[in-house]
Amino acid sequence: MDEIARPAAASLAAAYGGEGWSPRRAAHGDEIGVLWAACGIDSEWRRLTAVALRCPGAEIAVDDIDASQFLEAPDPGRARAEHEALGEVYRAEGVEVIEVPDVARPSPNRMFCADLFAMTPQGAILGRPASSVRAGEEVAVAAALAGARVPILKTLTGQATFEGADLMWLDGETAIIGRGLRTNAQAIDQIGALLAEIGRTLIAVDLPHATMHLMGMLRIADADLAIAWPRRTPHAAVTALRERGYQVAFLPEQGEAESNKALNFVTLGPRRILMPAGNPGARGFYQGLGVEVIETPMGELKKAAGAVGCLTGVVAREMARA
Repeated sequence: MDEIARPAAASLAAAYGGEGWSPRRAAHGDEIGVLWAACGIDSEWRRLTAVALRCPGAEIAVDDIDASQFLEAPDPGRARAEHEALGEVYRAEGVEVIEVPDVARPSPNRMFCADLFAMTPQGAILGRPASSVRAGEEVAVAAALAGARVPILKTLTGQATFEGADLMWLDGETAIIGRGLRTNAQAIDQIGALLAEIGRTLIAVDLPHATMHLMGMLRIADADLAIAWPRRTPHAAVTALRERGYQVAFLPEQGEAESNKALNFVTLGPRRILMPAGNPGARGFYQGLGVEVIETPMGELKKAAGAVGCLTGVVAREMARA
């Protein structure tokens, strides 16, 4: 029997790399805003465009404030009203609000979204909270980010612990991270390696004993203005800021700042901040630096040891483009 006739030169199917195969040529960063949502940050001061929030519920009606890591027991109804007012301020500013979903047994602290992830220019790094009280809070935030088409670049492994309020961007090429109670050396090594992969540098500084986050001692209000806590902000952080052209202004009224969370603000845009109400001394200080101040009530929420900055997971800002 004659052999079945075959084409002299059989073509390879496109699925195997033959004619018609279409290679993916865009880098991941080029697909942000195309395949992925427009997200990411490379500064702490450019116009804010998207945040993640989780409104508190009955879970913050706590009996043991130390077991819940609160300062006082908040009233859930009043705290929820303050949080809803916070979301309305963002919406009025044209900021997209991504709602973090409910879970079956929410922990008291999971409203503090800033701790549960940090953004890079190309996507999110998930937090891995250091306390057993908060273990697992990052799961709901991961779902919220994924649902909003925000790429998650890193989930920490091993014994690494990291809270997003310990990381901030000094400029488009450099982030700073605080090593202390909430973020350990293993996390810093993993995050440093990730940032190196996307062409960025990480500076690590040691936080003082009995402090919570780098956010609690340093905020950036503009391309050349940082606000810092006197005698608490790490020397290396102040030096790194000044080397990059920042004026570092130190809060003059520490009593008010500590009791009412005056430094716990979010920068809405260049020299424009959203801060807790009830801090007239700090408000006047910021205004004296040419900063426009918007206030929102935090009298109940601050009892849980946080305020505007802690509650706000920053997902996107306008970014510098080459």
